[in-house]
Amino acid sequence: MPLPFLTADRAVDAPGEYSDEVALPFDDRDRWRRPYRPGPWRVAAGAMLLLLASFVLFAAVIIAAAREPAGALAVLGVAVLVIASSLRLLRVGVWVSEAGLRRVAFFSTTTVAWPRIGAVHTVQQPVRWLGLPRTVQGQALIAERPGAEPLAPLLTDHNADFLGRGEAFDRAADLVEAWADEYRRG
Repeated sequence: MPLPFLTADRAVDAPGEYSDEVALPFDDRDRWRRPYRPGPWRVAAGAMLLLLASFVLFAAVIIAAAREPAGALAVLGVAVLVIASSLRLLRVGVWVSEAGLRRVAFFSTTTVAWPRIGAVHTVQQPVRWLGLPRTVQGQALIAERPGAEPLAPLLTDHNADFLGRGEAFDRAADLVEAWADEYRRG
């Protein structure tokens, strides 16, 4: 049974509705997008933080029902911080667009235009395991900038997006390298 809506994976086959010349929403190269899906470790951590936030919000309601507005506001503030942390954790990663390459970390964001990037390639080096101080031997996607300090590794095969998903790391690294090759020349 065909479904009447359009998904990002396929186009509608009905004649006259869409043609190959019409850019679908996921084809917009001006928009910042992540060339891979967030990994299960990152999604699980975000879900756990949101679960914690729900308990904290419930505690804020109980405190407010006990007529302690100052305590309820303080607990509500903690819940908002936990929710914001969860959302930021889900945004962490590499984002690409026609304008350049963006590396989003938990506390910082670095954006570099494509012409300022010399090369993007995968190297074998010690990488951090799930972002913790412990390092293991692995692969990292590196963006080199001529005449400037090197960027931190864009992707590693042991971060929260790719731990245990080697094929997904290879696909994501190939996609970022392809974007770099296409837009550095332009």
